[in-house]
Amino acid sequence: MMPTIQVLSVWLHILAAAVWIGGMVFLAVVLVPVLRKPELREHAAVLIHVTGIRFRYVGWVCLVVLIGTGIVNLTRWGIGWSELTSVDLWRSSFGHTLATKLVLVAFVLALSGVHDFVIGPRATAVLRDAPDSDRARHLRQMARWIGRLTLLLALAVVALAVMLARGTPW
Repeated sequence: MMPTIQVLSVWLHILAAAVWIGGMVFLAVVLVPVLRKPELREHAAVLIHVTGIRFRYVGWVCLVVLIGTGIVNLTRWGIGWSELTSVDLWRSSFGHTLATKLVLVAFVLALSGVHDFVIGPRATAVLRDAPDSDRARHLRQMARWIGRLTLLLALAVVALAVMLARGTPW
């Protein structure tokens, strides 16, 4: 593969990870705490909904870019489809680290799907209709914990990516 394509693929991979993870951190440590202020409570449901919808599009574009560039980036290590089906790869320390990363990516995708397309929309709808109800509190708490877990798993994926890129798999 041409070095230019490899550099572009790695750059896009890092950029997509930064935008996606940075967006999750922004939501968790900036937007949500600001919306807890009493003077903003009446607007919180609308702002969370609008921001969540916008970030959902951005986030899923980033995830698609991450998957696509991740496949391209494997070729940098000489790993194609035939190597992915080889037992030798998965027995190596590189293969163990890669397998762990791929399993965590699968969990991240599943959790993101549940958060973005099931729990998040339900929480937003209930928050608009009955903001002080037990159901609203429960759904908000579920959305918050799924978001936190997704962020932690995403950070673990980044750590594994660094291990793979630096040649220090476990």
